[in-house]
This record gives sequence, C-alpha cells and structure tokens, in this order.
Amino acid sequence: MRARIGCFFVCAALASSLTGVAGQTAKPDALAARLQVLEDREAIRALLVSYARTLDERDFAGFEQLWAKDAEFIGGSSDAAKGPAAIANLLQGLLKVNAAPVPGRDFHLVMNQTVDVTGDTATGFSRGTWVVTDPDKKMRISIIANYYDQFVREGGRWKFKRHQIGGTPPAAQSGTR
Repeated sequence: MRARIGCFFVCAALASSLTGVAGQTAKPDALAARLQVLEDREAIRALLVSYARTLDERDFAGFEQLWAKDAEFIGGSSDAAKGPAAIANLLQGLLKVNAAPVPGRDFHLVMNQTVDVTGDTATGFSRGTWVVTDPDKKMRISIIANYYDQFVREGGRWKFKRHQIGGTPPAAQSGTR
C-alpha cells in the first residue's frame, strides 16, 4: 500500500511539473513583452542622457532629432515651444542668456529616472542638474529641476513628446500612466 501511495505522489509530482512545463508554452510571449518593456526603458533612459549630452556639446542639430514631430517643451514660467526646430532654438537661446554660450564650461546631469512604458507611449520622471563653472573657475550647481516627460515611439525610435521642467506634475493622460 505504501508503495502505491508513494508511486501516486511521484506520479502526481511528475504530472504537476509537466503541467508547469506545458503551461510555459504560453510564457514566451509574456517574457518577450517584459523584455520589450525593459529594452524600451533603457532606450528612454539613453534618450534622457542624449538630451543632456547634446545640450552640453551645443549639438542643436542632434538635439532637434530627440523630439517627436508634434513635441512640446515647457520650461520655466514663460519658456515654451512646440516642434523640434522651435524647441532647439529656444534651448540654444536660453543657454546663451544663462551665460553658457560655449561647451565645456557647464554640464547637465540626469538622474533618479523612472519610466512607465505602455506600448508605443511612456511617461517618465527624472531630476536634472545643471552644473556651471563660475568666472573664478569653481564649479557650482546652478539648477536642480524635476522633469516630467511623455515619450512616443516615432519611426522606431523613442522621442520626447512633451518635456516639462518643474512646476506641478501634469495630470495623467488617458491611455498613459
């Protein structure tokens, strides 16, 4: 009797493990979806770093490529622009006004990034810090700001759809988190 019970448990354990293996045939799609989200987050984090790098290098042609066709930039109290060219022009002007017309005297840091991806759209929060060199050659933090972002996959690449610096966090858009 013990042998039969033991055999029953062994068979039940095998059946259970085989059910688990059989159930895994549906998991590759779920695994692929999870992997895609991780790859998308990493691509968006790279986009945020490219934002800082292109500004620091004064590469406004490259900076312009980071924005979706209908992108919106909202900075400060009255600094706003729509469209890649207008956004690049605005930032180029702001850097000149803020006493940083040439690369090498200042740099941007992007940190504490969180990104939520939903298909071909995403939302994000990060902090940006602008470090500048004073005339006496000492570095200091000029600005620390919150970035509230919306991203879109356009032409197979992640781009900024909306970039808001500081202020009140935007209300959640329908279809995004």
